[in-house]
Amino acid sequence: MIAGIAGVTVLGATACSGNGAASGPEASSGGKPSGSITVYNAQHEELTQAWADEFTKETGVKVTLRNGDDSELGNQLVQEGSASKADVFLTENSPAISLVDNAGLFTAVDADTLAQVPAQFQPSSGNWTGIAARSTVFAYNPALLTEDQLPASLLDLADPSWKGRWAASPSGADFQAIVSAMLAVKGESATSAWLTAMKSNTVVYKGNSTVMKAINAGEIPGGVIYHYYWFGDQAGTGENSDSTKLHYFKNQDPGAFLSLSGGGVLKSSPNPVAAQAFLAFITGKAGQTILQTGTSFEYPIADGVSANPALLPISDLDAPKIDPSKLNSTKVTDLMTQAGLL
Repeated sequence: MIAGIAGVTVLGATACSGNGAASGPEASSGGKPSGSITVYNAQHEELTQAWADEFTKETGVKVTLRNGDDSELGNQLVQEGSASKADVFLTENSPAISLVDNAGLFTAVDADTLAQVPAQFQPSSGNWTGIAARSTVFAYNPALLTEDQLPASLLDLADPSWKGRWAASPSGADFQAIVSAMLAVKGESATSAWLTAMKSNTVVYKGNSTVMKAINAGEIPGGVIYHYYWFGDQAGTGENSDSTKLHYFKNQDPGAFLSLSGGGVLKSSPNPVAAQAFLAFITGKAGQTILQTGTSFEYPIADGVSANPALLPISDLDAPKIDPSKLNSTKVTDLMTQAGLL
């Protein structure tokens, strides 16, 4: 682990461009990282703390985390605007970071950092980058649903036959990101109709973990969650998931949506050198290996770092191809409010 981290540190300090000039986060931002940074963090606290600890160990830069959820911190940054003292913003889902990007508050991510991340995990704007990913899944109780009864598409859950037979947590940023993907793939009319049907059909819980527990307890046959809740519970006692299985929609269905966690550097950052270096670290091999071997069970997205062996490989998910910068959180909340889900 330490060898890999050292490799990333050296890369940031010594990488050269074609004309022999130094490049990378440290050089392009003005020198060696030092001092301190403040990270507005909507990612898993344990994961980001592990990233921060290793980054501090390697660079001496102190990292202060301000933890919150996607919507809270994204809206806070928009409110703070150019007066914000945040250096970096990390999210669980991309709509919140797109909100900040659309407000013009990010500076461009350094080219060497973007080079570590495949294009499919970057927004077209280039102002932030993916740092991790999570897959949409349909968790179900096989005592209540057989495989031949599973929905072929997320859209199937709008059928009246599913009334009272599936659960979700519509108030959470996770589910709203999934709806944002449906909006991007199917358009506003289809999404609005699906949400109206969802209002009639779904049983509402607060939080993906609560949805999974209800399915496990036999309260409800199935529900839409992100994959890592199930794998995290299985890695522990399994008491909230042992009576459940996961169904992957695949086929580039909206229900196969692979949500990107994002990271970006604020234009107003008091310490852009260290901020860019931190983003380079977490998207590099060392930072992504921390993700791979940790307990969040999210997908690494950097070149050369595979997923935890327990997970279905990203290539097998057959997720829809969506530009994450096009995911619209404001429109989604408007549509969900109109449908009576928020």
